[in-house]
Amino acid sequence: MRPVLVLYLLLMLLLPALAATPPAADLAARRKALTDLLAEQWEYTLKTNPEYASILGDKRYNDQLSDVSLKAVLADLEMTRKFLARFEAIDTTGFPEQEALNKALMVRDLKRQLEFAPFKEWEMPVTQMSGPHLEMPQLVALLAFTNVKDYQDYIARLRKFPKVMDDTMDHMRHGMADHLMPPRFLLEKVATQADNIVTAEPEKSPFAQPLAKFPDSISEADRKRLHDETLAAIRESVNPAYVKFAKFVREEYAPKGRTEAGIWSLPDGSPRYAALVRRSTTTDLTPEEIHQIGLKQVAELEAQMLAIARKVGYKDLKTLNADIEKDPKLHAHSRQQILDLYRSYTDTMWKQLPTAFGRLPEAKLEVMPIEEFHEKEAATHYNQGTPDGSRPGHVMVNTGDFERRKLISIESTAYHEGVPGHHMQISIAQELPTLPPFRQHAFYGAFVEGWALYCEKLGKEMGFYKDPYSDYGRLQDEMLRAIRLVVDTGFHYQRWTRQQVVDYFHAHSAIDEPDVQSETDRYIAWPAQALSYKIGQLKILELRERARKQLGDKFDLRAFHDEVLGAGALPLSVLENRIGEWIVAQNQGTGGTAVAK
Repeated sequence: MRPVLVLYLLLMLLLPALAATPPAADLAARRKALTDLLAEQWEYTLKTNPEYASILGDKRYNDQLSDVSLKAVLADLEMTRKFLARFEAIDTTGFPEQEALNKALMVRDLKRQLEFAPFKEWEMPVTQMSGPHLEMPQLVALLAFTNVKDYQDYIARLRKFPKVMDDTMDHMRHGMADHLMPPRFLLEKVATQADNIVTAEPEKSPFAQPLAKFPDSISEADRKRLHDETLAAIRESVNPAYVKFAKFVREEYAPKGRTEAGIWSLPDGSPRYAALVRRSTTTDLTPEEIHQIGLKQVAELEAQMLAIARKVGYKDLKTLNADIEKDPKLHAHSRQQILDLYRSYTDTMWKQLPTAFGRLPEAKLEVMPIEEFHEKEAATHYNQGTPDGSRPGHVMVNTGDFERRKLISIESTAYHEGVPGHHMQISIAQELPTLPPFRQHAFYGAFVEGWALYCEKLGKEMGFYKDPYSDYGRLQDEMLRAIRLVVDTGFHYQRWTRQQVVDYFHAHSAIDEPDVQSETDRYIAWPAQALSYKIGQLKILELRERARKQLGDKFDLRAFHDEVLGAGALPLSVLENRIGEWIVAQNQGTGGTAVAK
């Protein structure tokens, strides 16, 4: 064979390999392009969401509030389209696994934002659970006040608040025209909430919280000035905005609220709910499939609860529930008692974390009461700390109506909201230095809430719930999440009435009556969100069992947990792929998948 022909044939054989291996310079340039674009998009996010930047400890925009006008909403959608096109144009061939995943997740998130644009969610901006009338006073507790500028920025924000409320009411008027309305009876609660925030004495306003204690570094003269200017802003800007908003809601908006509880009664109600289900669960499960999963879970949990009832001497759940309801030892006697119990459980669990986890969070955790101005509608929840550790994570506990609150669910809720639940998962994600910020702070409901619910059961496996009544409370809490699958799809897919949901609660749980009422209203106001807990928990349990079966003696629970948490929050399909690759690597003895150290 001629030498030239041999060289030609060799070249033809090598060309595919050469084409599949981009030059190092080209690869480096594309990686840098993605890194730079991620940084640009993150900066845009912080600049257009200054309250979020403040929550994360970034004070550059502390004197600003988000522009929520229609012009800003449309401009943001256009910017989302542009970012999407730019991200999609980056070829990630040859990228390290986690960097390629950065692009895939960003593209996914941007597409989801655009998916919801036709539904005009901004035209229903307030409920009894969310909206600027609640979010602004809640923000106050998350801000840092360490110097004069922090107070001056805060006063500037208070002065901008009336525009936010005016723009919000503008969206609500467009919603009325488009028949995009929350239920009337919930909107009447919104007007009452706004009324309750306005006080005759600005010193008693939730917006006056920063005046309770000034840092020592601020002089007496500055304290007096900042005190007076803050109260003037509350009196002249904040309170009139609330009065105007409450009047609008009560007299103009609420009377036109929809009469049906289910989202099916809105324009495009069915596709709207289907899209919300996909967003909440990060799966392609249909409402019908989720409803059936819920029914099955309710039956299984009832059987487990009956076993505990018989263990403590009761023949059925109804009798046990009735006695629990009457037993004063199982009810709170003060707000402080509730807080003390939460602190005790989280402190004890913290000491045992190394038995189930390799990686532990550095961030600290505090237990605090929910502000009284909205405790009637609020549930116990977690507020993340700042990435730099200057503000710890907060478990915000509802201590209101304490006489009617049972103590038996406090242990499971402490593990859910604190450690090893939300605080641990969110803090570890923030502490993964190689992840870009959008992944450090990612929120995929099925992962975040699914993990927290998983941790309630994990506490049992770690030897906690020594008191059978506390274990019963754990199952009651898990039952609540199973019921959610049934009643959320009942409301918004099967067209249940509010009374049907309340009746289902009473038939299958002994949840405190205030919680039954607030939970029921929550599902109406926040369609599909409540589906995330059980769907996420079941997927994590499924993946753990798969790993246990396939790895046998090689299975290490600590390593599994570190792998689940080692790349931040993920859509469930991405998590499944990650764990699948980790199982293969463990079997081959080659370590785990790419972990952001």
